[in-house]
Amino acid sequence: MCVTLSPSQEHSIETPHGLLHVTLHGTSNTRRPAILTFHDVGLDSKSCFSPLFKFEEMQEIVKNFTLVHIDAPGQEEGATAYPMGYQYPSMEQIAEMIPAVLTYFNFRTVIGIGVGSGSYILSRFTMAHPDSVEGLVLINMDPETRGWMDWAAQKITTLTSSITEQILSHLFSQEEMSANADLVRSHRDRISKAPNLINIELFWRSYNRTTLGPLCQCNTSQLFCHPLLPQMADAGGLPQLTQPSKLTEAFKYFIQGMGYMASSIMTRLSRSRTASLSSSYSMDGERQRSRTLSQSSQGGQMPPSPSHTMEVSC
Repeated sequence: MCVTLSPSQEHSIETPHGLLHVTLHGTSNTRRPAILTFHDVGLDSKSCFSPLFKFEEMQEIVKNFTLVHIDAPGQEEGATAYPMGYQYPSMEQIAEMIPAVLTYFNFRTVIGIGVGSGSYILSRFTMAHPDSVEGLVLINMDPETRGWMDWAAQKITTLTSSITEQILSHLFSQEEMSANADLVRSHRDRISKAPNLINIELFWRSYNRTTLGPLCQCNTSQLFCHPLLPQMADAGGLPQLTQPSKLTEAFKYFIQGMGYMASSIMTRLSRSRTASLSSSYSMDGERQRSRTLSQSSQGGQMPPSPSHTMEVSC
């Protein structure tokens, strides 16, 4: 079930590398960190995150935090197409645009949620500004440097597939393409008919020019790398669209692990798992209470203490 979010405020923020379109939900006057999102290529902030944050079980979080959705340059709905020859910023330059957003809203810290290319951008931002990030959720991020075979495969795909099909293959795994045919079809239509398709292509090419290195060494107190489920470990996939319940539940634990919303209402599945853990403790005696929320989790593990750094291989 989906609900309507609070009225949004749209802003165009000047940065060292051009304007950024940013959408704010809630108030910027809060002592808690804002939840800052960055979408994947082929999407904008609305198509990437609205279904997740409108999800009924997510409303407990939405009502307690300010949401800040950043659109990559020229990717927002209704954006004007860039002229021929436009020099699109690199992934590193886009990461360098984010501090201006925090300054504009006077945010001291944020909890970042990135998907795909957005994960890479937020990771770069976090490495450069670790004190500004309390937690980081990375979904479907490619953390490894691409070898020459990957490069060659990408070149072949570029020659034989349209931009739309290339992006869809990036967004969805083969399994999800089969299981979510209507969702894939809607995104195919949206991308192929987008008035700003040239902008989407520029973002896609900028991402593919990036040499992706190990980025899960961010010096931040909390790091959670998706996939949540072992079978989602292959590239592609949009769990915030296809599995919002599981992602919401895991995110609640993540937030609680940082000391926020300690009395958050758990789902029936969470209560069942908690009862099972409690029973196990009583049978086996005292055990260490801390848990690591990692990519092998299915959303029911307890997160670590905020004072601990999570090193997650994703």
